Amino acid sequence: MAGLNYFTVESTEDGADNYNKIARIVLQDHNLLSIVEGLHLYIDPAYPLFVAIGLIRPSRTAIKVSDVGNVLVQDGKATIAVGDETYLAAMLKMLWDKLGHDNVDQPDRFTVIINKVEIPKDLENWIVIDPMKSLFKDLIYAIQVIAPEGFKVRRENYGSNHFSYAASENTLPVEDVDRIITDRFKHMEEELQ
Repeated sequence: MAGLNYFTVESTEDGADNYNKIARIVLQDHNLLSIVEGLHLYIDPAYPLFVAIGLIRPSRTAIKVSDVGNVLVQDGKATIAVGDETYLAAMLKMLWDKLGHDNVDQPDRFTVIINKVEIPKDLENWIVIDPMKSLFKDLIYAIQVIAPEGFKVRRENYGSNHFSYAASENTLPVEDVDRIITDRFKHMEEELQ
């Protein structure tokens, strides 16, 4: 799959091609191809068990106030001249949460004014969006879309550069799932070297 360095669908029965197509579409639709380096899907309908493991590319940089606009501090107030409206709503929410709604004003779509409060010296470096915070939620949601319907018993795990997801209709036996996850990660890492 374009964007992934490793992608495998392993199934004990026919259907691997269908899961391959579904995974392709879901990852593209959720814009996760640039984030996920490797993905291995394991499906055993007889068990029933669905396991997804993946490696994540190094984290993207966080969006700061200075990425949204230029900050000018003068006469006890800060004016942010918005240059990129993409993250404006997120920046406003963050400013309201940290400084209070009454202290942040937006007279027009390209200007944000902060007054009636002490202006932080590091305002331009405040984080508006940290993509790694929402990454896990996005990945798990995408994997849930790929997983078979009715697999409501789930176990999710997330680390700095990897994730795993196991789902079944039944109770998940820890030893079996851990063995499958460990074996698939080992294989994936060998293939990527």
